Amino acid sequence: MSKIDEIENTVRNSPGLGKKMAKYGAIGAVVAIPVPFVGPVLGALVGAGVAYARRNKI
Repeated sequence: MSKIDEIENTVRNSPGLGKKMAKYGAIGAVVAIPVPFVGPVLGALVGAGVAYARRNKI
């Protein structure tokens, strides 16, 4: 099982984690708007990563 499959299973089996990742991803995207083009995408990825890390205490 790869790390991506492991993360997908964790998100599916953890109630509320997907919503939290979406919320943090949206916040990250809004914060990164001043950086053209890649800012919102990277901000969303970082925000979702923060939510996942906080849930799993990485």
